[in-house]
Amino acid sequence: MGKENIFLEVKCCNKLVPLVLFRGEMMMKVTRFQSLYQLTVLPRMFPVNCYIYEEEDQLTLIDAGLPNSYKGIVKLIKECKKPLTNIVLTHGHGDHVGALERLKKSFPNAVVSISVRDNRLLRGDTSLDKDEPKTQIKGGIPKGLKVVPDLLLKEGDRVGSLEVYETPGHTPGSISLFDTKNHGIIAGDTFQTRGRIAVSGQIVRSFPFPAFATWNKEIALKSAREIEALKPSLLAIGHGNVIEKPTEKIQKAILEAEENMNMNRVK
Repeated sequence: MGKENIFLEVKCCNKLVPLVLFRGEMMMKVTRFQSLYQLTVLPRMFPVNCYIYEEEDQLTLIDAGLPNSYKGIVKLIKECKKPLTNIVLTHGHGDHVGALERLKKSFPNAVVSISVRDNRLLRGDTSLDKDEPKTQIKGGIPKGLKVVPDLLLKEGDRVGSLEVYETPGHTPGSISLFDTKNHGIIAGDTFQTRGRIAVSGQIVRSFPFPAFATWNKEIALKSAREIEALKPSLLAIGHGNVIEKPTEKIQKAILEAEENMNMNRVK
């Protein structure tokens, strides 16, 4: 893969600060969990995950990673020897849509979908609805993205065997995808596991970037509780390793978030 700088923008002191993450050959790590493949670029430094869910006769890509995720995604699709029929975005941040334009050109028949709410982020619209908390939307918002989603998703929709759950907090329109066959969940940035497991918005000092990009911690905590109630067999997220049998770790992360937020209220 080509040599180039990889940039992400992080909100700091009310400014978007570009981070140069890497210069050199991009490597992609692929890990399989039953029907789910985790594809990770920069696994040791700044892990950014996307996923391919394999069904009997088709493939679904969940998130599109960084721009340099493209070649690794295409390679795995070819190895699976099944058509890519869907590209589902868990939310509209730049590190989840980076390879989207190239992928849509290569797989024009793949249906691109995102939640009704986060479709606005894809267009660069960071305005808030009247009934939403007036906390600023954070993180890297795509600029000039040319791909227009083919399908807008809401709670209860299905993409093959994957059921859509609305799990806002990291962004107003974040979604998670529950595997109705194997009972795993692909949860975007509702949690992170890099450094340690944490609910979105809770700072992990060794990897604080998902927290910096979180819109609303209170809503994120509510979504984490909804995921915990599903008792998933597997937790797959945007930054960090997949966790199998994650219930106890999810509960611990929720408890920690509750304690942190209670302490902040007392202060």
